[in-house]
Amino acid sequence: MEDELIKNIWAKTLDILKDTILQTTYQTWIVPLVPHSFEENCFCALTGQNLAVQILQKNQKDISKALSQICGKDVYFKLVYDEELHKKLEKEKQKNKKEEEKEFIKNLEKRITTTKYDGLKQMQSDCNLNLKYNFDNFVVGANNKFAHAVAMAVAKDPGKQYNPLYIYGGSGLGKTHLLQAIGHYVMFHKPQLKVKYIKSEDFINDVVTSIARGMDKANNKNNKIMNEFRQRYRSLDILLIDDIQFIEGKARTEEEMFNMFESLHNSGKQIVLTSDRSPDKFATLPDRLKTRFQMGLLADIQVPDIETRMAILTKLAKDNNVQMPADVIEFLASIYNKNIRELEGAFNTISAYTSINELPVNIEIVKKIINYKENRKTVTVEGIIEIVASHYNISVEDIKSTNRSAKTANARQSAIYLAKEMTGESYPYIGNCFNRKHTTIMYSYDKVKSDIKTDRQLAQDIKELTDKINE
Repeated sequence: MEDELIKNIWAKTLDILKDTILQTTYQTWIVPLVPHSFEENCFCALTGQNLAVQILQKNQKDISKALSQICGKDVYFKLVYDEELHKKLEKEKQKNKKEEEKEFIKNLEKRITTTKYDGLKQMQSDCNLNLKYNFDNFVVGANNKFAHAVAMAVAKDPGKQYNPLYIYGGSGLGKTHLLQAIGHYVMFHKPQLKVKYIKSEDFINDVVTSIARGMDKANNKNNKIMNEFRQRYRSLDILLIDDIQFIEGKARTEEEMFNMFESLHNSGKQIVLTSDRSPDKFATLPDRLKTRFQMGLLADIQVPDIETRMAILTKLAKDNNVQMPADVIEFLASIYNKNIRELEGAFNTISAYTSINELPVNIEIVKKIINYKENRKTVTVEGIIEIVASHYNISVEDIKSTNRSAKTANARQSAIYLAKEMTGESYPYIGNCFNRKHTTIMYSYDKVKSDIKTDRQLAQDIKELTDKINE
């Protein structure tokens, strides 16, 4: 069959697949495929990505079905890895990357010279941003597609829509990455705008320090110092605050946050916040702050599926020039399934260890590096409850009951804390296991997390229980 006809069939097939297959899989693994031949009802495509053959196995029926629909007869889809295509694609990518980098730097230098900044370093310093986090290296999957889309929309047109933007989800899922990516996009494309990224802990410290400085001065200086503090934030065009949940319970910080929020929002300035929970899940945050956090757009980020985790590892390996076989990538993606941070941590450990010791990256070596046990115990919420109940010499039913005796309450809160720490399950899921609302679970977790810093006995109990659970 002629090449043009084969290409035409494949192009029409792609039009069908883009609406029927997960977008991450479609963009990462299917779009780069090259149609090769069509003989005896077998349509063959080539890939230069050694993981594609393995990953697309479960999509083979969908691709065959789409081809059959286009051709009007049963067609079998076959995918073949081609080493020459791999080399060609790598050369093209490196060439395009260098050209894009040159063009980017050239345009950036032009932008910088037209602003108050003397250079990129000063620009980053003033904005408090890290170049590591940008939209280009953010891997989009079903778990974060919506959050990514609205973050990009805010970056392109700040203050016009989705204001405030509130991104929430568990630890290590990419909230900080998206938050800083917004800042970088604006910094590079709209350098005339004043951007600031700050962690909520640093904002709290700024409030406390400003109050303390004012108290050290004469009374008539106090207002001046606080006014300077407020002006630093209210003069911004875009404010990016990470982990906003930590301001809860700090009345003066909440007051300053409310007033700053009002000033910026009323002036049409963009506000983006991240948190580990949605605004309605805060137990003690004032309603006036909750309603303002909710008045724009809420976007949650879930735990990434295995395909997205494999795509993240593949990109990490490529960006760091690490040869990581497909079976190793699949293995790591299957065991590090709670968040992206632990996945990146494992990759960094493996790449560093193998590089320093000049070792190949294979399953056997990787298992030794991460101390993987073949028959390692799976930690579950129910299993944790049983161990904690035994430790405190009470029943599982007592922990799940409404019993409020000191002994039972302490055991219950310890079990909740360990369940969240050791399983990474969501608050609602853990709440169901304990027959409680997720807000109660959040309160118990935060309380134990705070108490173990000062309560030695509690800290010792948590350590002993952790060891028992890991046995």
